[in-house]
Amino acid sequence: MKDHFQVSRKRMVAEQLIPGGVSDVRVLEVMAQIPRHCFVPQGFEAQSYLDRPTAIGEAQTISQPLIVGLMTQALRLKGTEKILEIGTGSGYQTAILGKLAKKVYSVERLPNLSNRARKILYQLNYKNIQLRIGDGTLGWPEEGPFDAILVTAASPQMPSPLKEQLVEGGRLIIPVGSEEEQELVEVTRTEKGFSEKVLSDCRFVKLVGEHGWSK
Repeated sequence: MKDHFQVSRKRMVAEQLIPGGVSDVRVLEVMAQIPRHCFVPQGFEAQSYLDRPTAIGEAQTISQPLIVGLMTQALRLKGTEKILEIGTGSGYQTAILGKLAKKVYSVERLPNLSNRARKILYQLNYKNIQLRIGDGTLGWPEEGPFDAILVTAASPQMPSPLKEQLVEGGRLIIPVGSEEEQELVEVTRTEKGFSEKVLSDCRFVKLVGEHGWSK
């Protein structure tokens, strides 16, 4: 079974990530190593490397591999950064960030998902990830500011607390839009304020919280 998944990861990189535009060598190497099948519910392991989202319970999903790769690449991580992730979910994106950055803080509003992710990340021997259960739209101000912030759910508007928790030169990657149509936006904090750039169209589950969706 282990060999099967190793082959599946290599195929995922070669047939999904590289053709889809993921070119960052560090991102490709990490996604070829991390056992994505460990982060999906039991019985769905064989589907975990397919080019599509997978349900993880609580009406949430683990994003398709390509969008994970593209969002991670957009952060342009070098390995020295302190990262904030909003929406721990399955913990898969968290694990990738943990391999690419110095320290990762991740917030999840659903206790069952956070607790399950914590168990998996512990079993995989991560030491540089800290998890919290709470309203991700508020960020994690006492641990900020952050070099980069990655949001794995879609907000109807740009949450101002997240922007304010960026260091100068830091980047925020977040899906913004309606329930049906969203754009993946890159926000950079500059000396004079904030600049925004649309990276692509996308579709995510809703970011629920004080500065997101109400439900």
